[in-house]
Amino acid sequence: MMVLEVNPLLVTTAYEAIYDRFAPDQKRWIVFLVSFVGLLPMVVQGTFVPSIPQIAEDLDLTHAVVSLTFSISIFASAIGALVWAAYSSFYGRRSIYLWGMPILCVGSCGVALSTSFQSLLFWRFMQTFGCAGPLSLGAGVIGDIYKLGERGTFIGLFYGVALIGFAAAPFIGGAATQYWSWRNLHYSIGAWGLLDMLLIYFSLPETSHPGTLGIDKLPLRTRRWINIPWINPLNSLWLLCSPNLFLVMLASALVLTSGYVLLVPMAYTVGVRYGITNDAIIGACFLPGGLGNMIGALVSGHQSDTVVRRWREKRKGVWYPEDRLRATWIGGLIMAPLSVGASGLITTYVGGPVGLWLNILCLFVNGMGIDWVLEPVSAYNVDVVHSRSAEATAAYLASRTLIMSVVTALVIPSIDRIGVAWTDIIAAVLGLIGQL
Repeated sequence: MMVLEVNPLLVTTAYEAIYDRFAPDQKRWIVFLVSFVGLLPMVVQGTFVPSIPQIAEDLDLTHAVVSLTFSISIFASAIGALVWAAYSSFYGRRSIYLWGMPILCVGSCGVALSTSFQSLLFWRFMQTFGCAGPLSLGAGVIGDIYKLGERGTFIGLFYGVALIGFAAAPFIGGAATQYWSWRNLHYSIGAWGLLDMLLIYFSLPETSHPGTLGIDKLPLRTRRWINIPWINPLNSLWLLCSPNLFLVMLASALVLTSGYVLLVPMAYTVGVRYGITNDAIIGACFLPGGLGNMIGALVSGHQSDTVVRRWREKRKGVWYPEDRLRATWIGGLIMAPLSVGASGLITTYVGGPVGLWLNILCLFVNGMGIDWVLEPVSAYNVDVVHSRSAEATAAYLASRTLIMSVVTALVIPSIDRIGVAWTDIIAAVLGLIGQL
């Protein structure tokens, strides 16, 4: 990613003083709490795919029909992220967390009780809509409490913890499908949502900067009554009219494509090539990529802060936001594209245990490379649009999610038409293009 900003930004000591409102121990607790809550959206998304065969059997539907609920959940996640982020700028982070969790809990119970495709579709939409906020809200919370030179590390930590859910969810979903019940799994998700809601209610303070919320600008008498204003959630997308924000979103989406090309057809590629039929074992094959995501997020977040501080010192206090993007080059130019290209060739030409273990190594390296790009980009969004950090993150995530929904629809047809190797090589080239 090339440096695009030409006007330096200066950060004054007076401006940074607002970040001292919370004690260091309280800040660490807030990061832990929003990270723990951020696990849930990953689990909700990741556990569903392995359970599709059992749901189809129970409801007497085809796999293709049940798979439509996954596409609907992607759409609900994108819309929900925009809605919750927009209202968090008016009511605050804490309130929106508390609004979303009850919808998740009810939606999860509705999914578990579904007896038809229509009810499954409706409740799955509600479930994913309810839990769509924590990723954008969590990034906004960390931007609220940490200074410029610190927030990259903690945003990396936040996503690193959240990505544990991404790593473990397919295995959990596969194991639940194989040995338990998909209905009980969704009851458990509802209970988890209730626990998160209680933790937020009793221990998460409002972190938005004083005087910045929309409700703070209303007369006091107005605040005593229930008055929910209409806030267009799509307004957040206008932030992407900035060439810088649009280009980093597109670049990160292209890099993320390399991960989806490996993970979406896992049962169809690695499973078939190496004779793996057990759902739980297929789910376990997702773990190396998730572990790589977690490590990449932790390391790249800290590295991006180091890069920002180093270049700021070189310029004697002058800060360019794009300095943070220098930290993405290792993952975007080397780790992600090389690992996906190598995986395609290995799957095509190397059989047996050696081929399987080499694929697992590629999944791990790919996971690291992807998050070596995504976490500095997430921190960059918070840096550049700090006053609307949750909305900027939501617009970034929603747009990226919609692009990925198209990619997931094209992966398997591409493999059928041109093969695993060429599909993965094309994904590697796209990832490289995004970094240039």
